[in-house]
Formats: sequence, C-alpha cells, structure tokens
Amino acid sequence: MERVSDVYKRPYNADYPVVCMDESPKQLVAEARPSTAMKPGQEARVDYEYIRHGNVNIFMASEPLRGKRLVEVTEFKIKKGLSVISRLT
Repeated sequence: MERVSDVYKRPYNADYPVVCMDESPKQLVAEARPSTAMKPGQEARVDYEYIRHGNVNIFMASEPLRGKRLVEVTEFKIKKGLSVISRLT
C-alpha cells in the first residue's frame, strides 16, 4: 500500500498523469408530506414515506497532482468513462 501512496508524492509529469476516478449511483427522493415543526419540549416529526424521482449517476475524475477535477451527473451509467477523462487532460 505504501507504493501506491508514493505515487501522490511524485512531482507532476504531464507525460504520466495520475488520474483518479469514482462513480456512484444515487436515488432521488422527495418528502411525501412536509415535516411537522417542533413545539417546545417536543421533537420534530418526520414522515418516513417518500416519493421516488428516479436515479442519477455521479461520475468524478480528478488529477490530484495538477489540482484539476471533473464531475458529471448523468441519468444512467457512463459506459464511456475514458471520454470523460480525456476532457480532464
């Protein structure tokens, strides 16, 4: 593991960029009913029912040694992740 973390200590080299990627699916939800406000001595009441508004995918690519980051939110998974990375460089 030490050898992997040593990569981030190297000086920046445009010929050999260090690129990190991550992709995360998220569900979009909204409250079905508004929360009930708190009264003195009482906790706020939150309804656990929710309305679904679909899914999105958050894709992030970063070049930490250069200090550059690209974030894209799409409705479905990015199959062509390398094209997103090509815009980073």
